[in-house]
Amino acid sequence: MSKQTLNVTDGEFQSSVLQSDTPVLVDFWAPWCGPCKQIAPVLEELAGEYGERLTIAKVNTDENQQYAAQLGVRGIPTMILFRDGQEVDRFVGALPKAGLQAKLDAALGA
Repeated sequence: MSKQTLNVTDGEFQSSVLQSDTPVLVDFWAPWCGPCKQIAPVLEELAGEYGERLTIAKVNTDENQQYAAQLGVRGIPTMILFRDGQEVDRFVGALPKAGLQAKLDAALGA
């Protein structure tokens, strides 16, 4: 069974992302965003492939604006990789799967 992406609200961000024991890639997205829809299936695939090594979380910026604003998210999709509660990398735009995977592998030391 593949691991699915995790929907996170502003109220859950602290515990689900910043206090996570594993690295977390947070996708800041919105339902009306075309590139966000384009990258969603790629993120689902990656969630299954990385399994327990990485959590992929999604934050709907229309409904949850607090952390998007605090983190300076200006355009979507923006994906921020957190490790031990700290931002370690940031990707903006709908990257192809191979490009996103290469960036994640480099950041995770894979």
